[in-house]
Amino acid sequence: MRISGLATGMDTEQIIKDMMKAHRIPLEKVTQKKQYTEWQLDDYRSVNRDLYARYNNLFDTIMKQSTFNVKKMNISNEDAVGIRALNATSEFSGTIAVKSLATQATLHGESFFNPDKKLIIGEKEVTAEEFSKAKFSELNLGTGTIKITAPNQKAVDIEITGDSTIDSVLKEINEKAGVSAFFDSGTGKIAMSAKNTGLGTISISGDADMLSKLKLSNTESKAGTDAVFTFNGLETTRSSNTFTINGFEINLKQPTTAPVTFSSAPDTDKVVESVVKFVDDYNKLIEDLNKKIREPKYRDFQPLSDEQKKDMKEKEIELWEEKAKSGTLRNDPSISNMLTSLRSVMSSSVQVGPDPNDKMSLHNLGISTSINFKDNGKLIIDETKLREAITEDPNKVYQLFNRKPTDDKNPIDGGIAVQYRKVVGDTRKSIEQKAGSGDVVNDTFVLGRSLKSMEKQIERFEDRLKMTEDRYWRQFTAMEKAIQRANAQSANMMNMFGGQ
Repeated sequence: MRISGLATGMDTEQIIKDMMKAHRIPLEKVTQKKQYTEWQLDDYRSVNRDLYARYNNLFDTIMKQSTFNVKKMNISNEDAVGIRALNATSEFSGTIAVKSLATQATLHGESFFNPDKKLIIGEKEVTAEEFSKAKFSELNLGTGTIKITAPNQKAVDIEITGDSTIDSVLKEINEKAGVSAFFDSGTGKIAMSAKNTGLGTISISGDADMLSKLKLSNTESKAGTDAVFTFNGLETTRSSNTFTINGFEINLKQPTTAPVTFSSAPDTDKVVESVVKFVDDYNKLIEDLNKKIREPKYRDFQPLSDEQKKDMKEKEIELWEEKAKSGTLRNDPSISNMLTSLRSVMSSSVQVGPDPNDKMSLHNLGISTSINFKDNGKLIIDETKLREAITEDPNKVYQLFNRKPTDDKNPIDGGIAVQYRKVVGDTRKSIEQKAGSGDVVNDTFVLGRSLKSMEKQIERFEDRLKMTEDRYWRQFTAMEKAIQRANAQSANMMNMFGGQ
């Protein structure tokens, strides 16, 4: 039981609270250090997430050969022929004359309409939709098996039961037989067309009675045809109107009366756009990271305790913590080393041809390092010179960024983007050793182990403070009780003397 100042009149609770403030100073320092470490951990992980995004973005943009092989086509008659580059590495030009287009094989049966052009189930007239959804047992069509063979496809058996409907049978045909089949409400006929163009016919066989009931005994069919065209003087055929030659996709649209001329050229605008984006992303990265490692650290602004926040306004807390959080990554060696390595990468020369002396650097593309020391190594682009280099030989520009290194583990002779990606990847690993990632336990990285140690230290401090506070209360309580007894004895004596 705690007795607070009943005998002495002292504010025991406030006295003990004031006495405990001195004992709490070491705990507050550890708590502040823990909070600062958590901020530092968050900042490290934020940097690593950004590096991870850039690491992947490099692979998806500047490191793709297709980025540098973008072609623009000049075609004399785009209504007749379409051409686009897929994975072409060389230029493409010539003429195409289209004699005929590839067509699909088609087939249709006889009409389900009666002489009055009506659909009847029993004695009742129904709509085309009702007819196609009715069960075969209702239509009195029986059961059986039909076989469908489409051009260049294996024959497919379609089983028909009393619960089948025309819709369900056509759906199964569409899924299995390589044809598109439908029931035409305008003619009352089942019609099919091959899903692919090219030579061949659609054939139907099977139970004669079932074929008769489905109005497919006597069918009208038309064979599919190949496209016939002349390419650079060579007459040839294709089963489809869309095909590829030398990495270019050609789409024949209509027959021609005169040859269509075409030629390709590097799409310089697209390549320039990709290189400019690479430089802009690099500049943004080094700008952000240089701010981080040069951010001032305000040692007079320590993390606030809950008690301190009680006496402050929200804006005051915000401004204070802005300074308290500053400098968490100041002079970080991993980031500093990465920035130094990247500056070296951006100034390196890369072999871009079979001759070891055939080398290029970013300088050959009109990309140079800013002479303003405040830019911390940002790159500047002379776009005119960049366009000239791309137009002259886009493949060499690709090699400058992406030449395959002799050793993947140490790509010192690789392209600039390859080296860049390796530096970023190594830095990410270094930061993860220090700050971990979202899915690992604290024991596996440096700051995590520090946080765990501080948490245990805080627990011990809190236990010790509780023991100290309890001891003070016991001492003050004992003093209060002693004074109460003394006061009681004094009162008794006064009463005795007064009584005489």
